[in-house]
Amino acid sequence: MSALVVNKNNFEEVLKSEKKVLLDFYADWCGPCRMVLPLVEQLADENPQYLIGKVNIDNEPELAQAFDVFSVPTLVVLENGKVVNAVSGARPKNQILSLLEG
Repeated sequence: MSALVVNKNNFEEVLKSEKKVLLDFYADWCGPCRMVLPLVEQLADENPQYLIGKVNIDNEPELAQAFDVFSVPTLVVLENGKVVNAVSGARPKNQILSLLEG
């Protein structure tokens, strides 16, 4: 299962997820984002117990604004619809997984 493309049309579903959620806020023009995106896809494939999504900030500026995303990549972890962790900047796969597990 690859990462879900999150947009304003399916965002309410994501918020209501019973699973812990990781959102990767990225932009196509962002070099570090291009390094993180394959890791996020791998984590989505390897960890079905989580809902892992990606949000293109150029296509979904309202979602980026709602999460105070000022730089990309930004990784946000949600539990029961609430932010429980957030970091900006590229991270290795094990650190991204630690965000989810923490």
